[in-house]
Amino acid sequence: MEPNDLEQSSAFYAPLLNTPSSGDGAPAAATWRRSLKGYGVILASLVFLLSLVALIMNQSQEVPLPSPNIASAPKLEPASFLIPEARGIAEGVSAKSNPSLLKEVAFNWTNAMFSWQRTAYHFQPEKNWMNDPNGPLYYKGWYHLFYQYNPFSAIWGNITWGHAVSRDLIHWLYLPLAMVPDQWFDIYGVWTGSATFLPDGKIVMLYTGKTNGSVQVQNLAYPANLSDPLLLHWDKYPGNPVMVPPPGIQDDDFRDPTTAWVGPDGKWRVTIGSRFNTTLGLSLVYQTKNFIDYELLDGVLHAVPGTGMWECVDFYPVAINGSLGLDTSAMGPGIKHVLKASLDDTKVDHYAIGTYDPIKDKWTPDNPKMDVGIGLRVDYGRYYASKTFFDPHTQRRILWGWINETDTENADLRKGWASLQTIPRTVLFDNKTGTHLLQWPVKEVESLRLNSTVFKDVLVEAGSIVPLDIGTATQLDIVAEFEIEQLESSTTDEASDCGNGAVERNTFGPFGILVIADDSLSELTPVFFRPVNTSDGSLNTYFCTDEKRSSKANDVFKQVYGGEVPVLEDEKYNMRVLVDHSIVESFAQGGRTVISSRVYPTEAIYGAARLFLFNNATGVNVKATLKIWDLNSAFIRPFPFGETTI
Repeated sequence: MEPNDLEQSSAFYAPLLNTPSSGDGAPAAATWRRSLKGYGVILASLVFLLSLVALIMNQSQEVPLPSPNIASAPKLEPASFLIPEARGIAEGVSAKSNPSLLKEVAFNWTNAMFSWQRTAYHFQPEKNWMNDPNGPLYYKGWYHLFYQYNPFSAIWGNITWGHAVSRDLIHWLYLPLAMVPDQWFDIYGVWTGSATFLPDGKIVMLYTGKTNGSVQVQNLAYPANLSDPLLLHWDKYPGNPVMVPPPGIQDDDFRDPTTAWVGPDGKWRVTIGSRFNTTLGLSLVYQTKNFIDYELLDGVLHAVPGTGMWECVDFYPVAINGSLGLDTSAMGPGIKHVLKASLDDTKVDHYAIGTYDPIKDKWTPDNPKMDVGIGLRVDYGRYYASKTFFDPHTQRRILWGWINETDTENADLRKGWASLQTIPRTVLFDNKTGTHLLQWPVKEVESLRLNSTVFKDVLVEAGSIVPLDIGTATQLDIVAEFEIEQLESSTTDEASDCGNGAVERNTFGPFGILVIADDSLSELTPVFFRPVNTSDGSLNTYFCTDEKRSSKANDVFKQVYGGEVPVLEDEKYNMRVLVDHSIVESFAQGGRTVISSRVYPTEAIYGAARLFLFNNATGVNVKATLKIWDLNSAFIRPFPFGETTI
């Protein structure tokens, strides 16, 4: 349709207030072991332990390790105020629930509200609990996604591998369970793992199992029938486990093997997340010729003091120039390597870009001040346990990530499901900054686009809100570009981050859009830029999402997410936002900074959901141009066995 000219519109709303609207509460606060084959492995492990101690001593000269916490027993609160430990921690994995919400008064949720929360085009199982993406791959015309799944309940536990396939990464078909905990080496959970393609076309899957003695071990599985493009059946190697925790590593600090890569000596390498002395996050490296026998290499791939347990480690190459992804074994001139870890202590995915030495099997960050765990995040919102894979069909590096719920377990049990996956994202090196990755929704999501609406050069004056007449706004693909016109001089004593959200005003911001909002603005979720003037006269820009007024319910975790985003001199402020009911994925400046949010409105649902522009700055007018598409459902469903064409 033709662009809508709202420049002269008088339908401006009052600026965002400094306090939440009525009814919106404050945001919630945030043994047994089977030995390896042969005493040589034990001897190698002792060598590893000595080298690890040497590494710690060497690193502590640059970054002092925290002193041991030898405090007296904590004073206990009255029993009525005690908050139970999050689900999953006692079992040796990251938290899988939000126990802090238990102190809040439960909202009177209705079935209609729960039904609205379920997404239309993001992957999630038909029912029950899901967490980490596992072993994604492309095989014989099908994309495969395996995932941590509880087939019996909408809360974490009984972890098996769910399985789904798609021709295009968007329209998914559920398949039967791929692997279940039925052997002594994984009886307490078939946990996270990764797939590796061998040169002869075979597929090996390494995964973490929790044994009948509660030890985390690494196991091998492979397809029972390589001629089956659906890979319906998987065999577990009868000699499992193929790797057990080495000396110096705790039984519950050894998990999540990566996709393997080939070194210059022709041997395969795989890295596994761990920690030492509770605070030193690290990644171990093993090498193998046959994926059955493994040698633990001296030292570690990398370690960062103070970052705690590393899980779901990912390690892959990116081309400095070009628009194609690289096979995991690629190395040489013009290639950097990305090291990513999910930090168990903070539940945040961090990455850094650096250089891999294939001879020493060591990785070094380009900028030590932006090392893994202390610098850039994969996603600045509700996001964890991400995993990439190389798609040989389209020459792309594709990223998956798990989005947890931020409501209560009771609510999840009532609605019958919990968690979803992000839209798959392509990953490229940002050669403009030289410091960031660029994440972008896979192009296949554009196949869901229906009718579009264009708004061109919409003037949003300082302290105003402008409605965008697009009808129902629950499934959207929004591309927006902003220019600012300064009205007054600014000082440097302003917020240096996302601050207290969209209500906190400064000269240049915040400005952006309000998604999943109702007409009265009693519920809204701002996605915005906040440029901040610095002492040298330049602008630092933060990209943020503010959930604090996204719902009137108190028993929902609501906070302000965001991080700094480079905006280069020749660039306008630009964002892309995918809205799909209870999830909002936001991408700034081509994907340099990304935020995933979960929202649980009580009124801004179904036909009441609206979209607005806003400018809460004090010293600039904003001119916005947008193109907005309604998105269709992906119609995710069980695989139609028996149909001749799919």
